[in-house]
Amino acid sequence: MKEIVKMLVVLTLISGVCGFLLAGVRSATKDRIEEQVLLNVKGPAVKKVLSEATNDLIKDRKEATVGKETSVVFVGKKESDIWAIAYEVSAKGFGGDIGVMVGFNVADDTLTGIAITTHKETPGVGSRVSEDMFTKGFKGKTITEKFSIRADGGVIDAVTGATISSRGVCEAVRRAIEAYRGVKGQVQ
Repeated sequence: MKEIVKMLVVLTLISGVCGFLLAGVRSATKDRIEEQVLLNVKGPAVKKVLSEATNDLIKDRKEATVGKETSVVFVGKKESDIWAIAYEVSAKGFGGDIGVMVGFNVADDTLTGIAITTHKETPGVGSRVSEDMFTKGFKGKTITEKFSIRADGGVIDAVTGATISSRGVCEAVRRAIEAYRGVKGQVQ
């Protein structure tokens, strides 16, 4: 009986020390991880969505409330004037959440485009929502249009065989549009 108690105490101490060390490593690397996500995941997406911007999009980013969360908003400028903004919104797809970077031209309230940042969709089927063939269908559309797939009465052509993934992207764009006016006001 004493040996079992001794093993439980040793196991508890080892688990506690490991948990403490993991928390410390996470805390120490948190900023570096955020920087890498910004540069390697969100950076390419925002550069695609705000390709006409003449400023450093990563450097000129701001924080704003998007929906119920504080999020990074990328500000695209032409010369020194704000031309467009972009931020990431997510919605449920077939395999999980789909992260979508949505860009808006602040002068005429049109979409400058979208780019998929993260997804867990089926390779070769649902993952095709990240291809230009699908994402280019959003560029230039006004925020007043019905962002649904055509089968649901909307203006977006769904990816064949990936209806749920296509609906998820449309839902993310609708969420971005819902938050757009508030975000626009915070950035300007």
